[in-house]
Amino acid sequence: MSAAPSVFLIDDDRDLRKAMQQTLELAGFTVSSFASATEALAELSADFAGIVISDIRMPGMDGLALFGKVLALDPDLPMILVTGHGDIPMAVQAIQDGAYDFIAKPFAADRLVQSARRAEEKRRLVMENRSLRRAAEAASEGLPLIGQTPAMERLRQTLKHIADTDVDVLVAGETGSGKEVVATLLHQWSRRRTGNFVALNCGALPETVIESELFGHEPGAFTGAVKKRIGRIEHASGGTLFLDEIEAMPPATQVKMLRVLEAREITPLGTNLTRPVDIRVVAAAKVDLGDPAARGDFREDLYYRLNVVTLSIPPLRERRDDIPLLFSHFLARASERFGREVPAISAAMRAYLATHSWPGNVRELSHFAERVALGVEGNLGVPAAAPASSGATLPERLERYEADILKQALTAHCGDVKETLQVLGIPRKTFYDKLQRHGINRADYVERAGPGRPNAISKT
Repeated sequence: MSAAPSVFLIDDDRDLRKAMQQTLELAGFTVSSFASATEALAELSADFAGIVISDIRMPGMDGLALFGKVLALDPDLPMILVTGHGDIPMAVQAIQDGAYDFIAKPFAADRLVQSARRAEEKRRLVMENRSLRRAAEAASEGLPLIGQTPAMERLRQTLKHIADTDVDVLVAGETGSGKEVVATLLHQWSRRRTGNFVALNCGALPETVIESELFGHEPGAFTGAVKKRIGRIEHASGGTLFLDEIEAMPPATQVKMLRVLEAREITPLGTNLTRPVDIRVVAAAKVDLGDPAARGDFREDLYYRLNVVTLSIPPLRERRDDIPLLFSHFLARASERFGREVPAISAAMRAYLATHSWPGNVRELSHFAERVALGVEGNLGVPAAAPASSGATLPERLERYEADILKQALTAHCGDVKETLQVLGIPRKTFYDKLQRHGINRADYVERAGPGRPNAISKT
């Protein structure tokens, strides 16, 4: 779970400062208290992940002067001003200038705590968005295969290890998982990078066309073959040939492809002459070709010939920790393309990213980011609040919405409290209070844990 939220508290009144510090610490905050604005400013930086609470009237640098310094340091750092009755007009002006809130003396302890919690939530979202953008920028400048989970780290290391070996490679992964990205990296990181990278989707071409596309043809080879055509295989000589959805390749073409892989030569349609080719083949399949039932009529000998090295790309649902980073990268890229400001990633959006199953994998996530950048993704895929005609009041609908987000987060993480808290970004006590208020039993979600999560019940 993340560390307790931090507060810089500044007040020259020792007794009031101690009372406010105690109130905030009882509410779960970590408080650093200062008797003067100068002392606090010396400890403050733009990377401070917490909030600032300050009295206005203080000797030396007052609260308004401190607010000006904080604003210059980081305009997104929330500052709450504590005011006497005569200072309220100044506080209102400070709010207009960007201060987060003001609290007039005397005030109830709960007023201070609630304002601090709202300010801290705003700060947390700002810092998370900044962190994701920095990580996304670093990822876009470095490796195209974005991800920080162990599975993706291993995949990148394997790619680097085999890139220059010239062996044929079989890439397995669901639709939209990034198989062509892997094939492109194998080409770019190899000594073949100066040659052509030629891609062909075997499932997109009819049987009558695919052989001509692959092997080429001579004039008169068939009706309509007026000119000589260089096939994709020959065009890829000296480079890399990427065959996507190879499981859809017709059986007759599979026989000829097996010959190409074994002899490294082709015979174009309409001639008996063979031509040598220097190619590396990267084939991709969205089914498990090692499983005879899934393989269907795909030739077993062709599978074993391709299966020198097999790379498996995990689906997005199995590397959920990469989703925020990927989404931030896609969102920044889409916003730049559409000429829009990059939207902030809200708590509701983070909950949706964490709980959606993403059947379309990285491709679906990329398209979702484009819709968010355009402002057309309204409900984020979460259950809508009850319509007005149902008779439910606004507070009742908000309660249902909050309960839905809690249930989705628990479902996504099989009841694991630590992971759920990280996604929701709330303190442990608040989490359990909400479960009790909504009548949600965490154990119901632990029971859904799969065989890979046998100890989920113990994570409390």
